[in-house]
Amino acid sequence: MLGLFYDPTYILVLIGAVLCIAASSRVNSTYRKYAKVRSRSGMTGAQAAQRILQLSGIHDVQVQHIAGNLTDHYDPAHKVLRLSDSVYGSSSVAAIGVAAHECGHALQHKEGYLPLKIRSALVPAANIGSRLGLPLVILGIILGKGFELPGGGYFSLAQIGVWVFVLAVLFQVVTLPVEFNASGRALKMLGNYGMLGTDEVNGCRRVLGAAALTYVAAAASSLLQLLRLVILSNNSRRRD
Repeated sequence: MLGLFYDPTYILVLIGAVLCIAASSRVNSTYRKYAKVRSRSGMTGAQAAQRILQLSGIHDVQVQHIAGNLTDHYDPAHKVLRLSDSVYGSSSVAAIGVAAHECGHALQHKEGYLPLKIRSALVPAANIGSRLGLPLVILGIILGKGFELPGGGYFSLAQIGVWVFVLAVLFQVVTLPVEFNASGRALKMLGNYGMLGTDEVNGCRRVLGAAALTYVAAAASSLLQLLRLVILSNNSRRRD
């Protein structure tokens, strides 16, 4: 039993945690830097979002304030763009960049961007996978439970846990093109609509580039966790 909780595969979890911590530290430090740079237009994040939506022909999305720091997100189900405390009323280059990024998601939704559709469809399955994948693998290892297949094969509970967790990993992987595309749209709109100068757009690019690293780190961490579950499942099968 002790081998299950103190095994060498924990190094994969630690690597994933380090990647996530490093990415989070990078985005926070970059955001803080450009949060001190006031945009020459003087627009707040909320005003920038409203203008981008209007110029993009999106008139059915509301811009709302939400508590928290960098909790900004676009809700496609309710067509609401929610901006956090540090973005909604701030006129910094960083705030406008984040607001524009969320507008990028709204534009994806309007145009029916396929990766966004796939990610939205994966949300329920990904939630199940993230909650049940690891517990199923652990239970499978402890109990050794499985199912006999019609053809005479055997499918263990641990293997089921691995495949369930794949859904969570798939969600993280599909998130990458969605986020990169939203950032690309944001930078393009800020430049094309003349809302920021070239140097200010470059500042936004650094903020959004740092934010993108958090999604890369999350995907890498999920893949490392999946690799760990596969190793644990295979080791359990060999013991059986």
